Amino acid sequence: MYLVVGLGNPGRRYRGTRHNLGLEVIDALARRWGVAVDRDEGFAETGRATVDGHRVLLAKPQTYVNVSGAAVADLRRRHRIRPDHLMVVVDDLDLPLAAVRVREKGSHGGHNGLRSVIEALATTEFARVRIGIGRPPAGVDPAEFVLERPSAEEREALDAAVARAADGIALWVTEGVQAAMRYCHARPTPDTIPRTPTL
Repeated sequence: MYLVVGLGNPGRRYRGTRHNLGLEVIDALARRWGVAVDRDEGFAETGRATVDGHRVLLAKPQTYVNVSGAAVADLRRRHRIRPDHLMVVVDDLDLPLAAVRVREKGSHGGHNGLRSVIEALATTEFARVRIGIGRPPAGVDPAEFVLERPSAEEREALDAAVARAADGIALWVTEGVQAAMRYCHARPTPDTIPRTPTL
């Protein structure tokens, strides 16, 4: 089974904020694959899909971003997920707005949610997708910036990035991490858009 976890803060107050892009990617995948992510499972809500013969568990932790590790570790234990079958989706202050980057493994890069996951799993050997939100304007605290809703112009760019991240994750499931990296890191053109995997 593949496990895709989108990090974000629960509750209406945080919906649509920059820090919740991971949850938006899970919603995009759920719509694409026709599943509901509404099953209470430990510290997360989950939904299951079968994509080109691969079982996929979509998960939205109901913990705050900075303590996401408890939810991810619990799901990994429940479903015996191999590290190379785990994908974590986060926002990233250090990437330009709407950039999408896939890594097979690595450090937390200053993201407290990834830090929590790494500490809980005691490994960095899992894939992650980062969606750029850019740096805050001068004088704005990054901790406040990530909890704000983007402008309409930013929102349009981020919606496209969420869709691109979902495309990349679909490729990760069906063709592997290198295919996801090639797609997400390339300049988008019609011929690089992947087909929608069959259910």
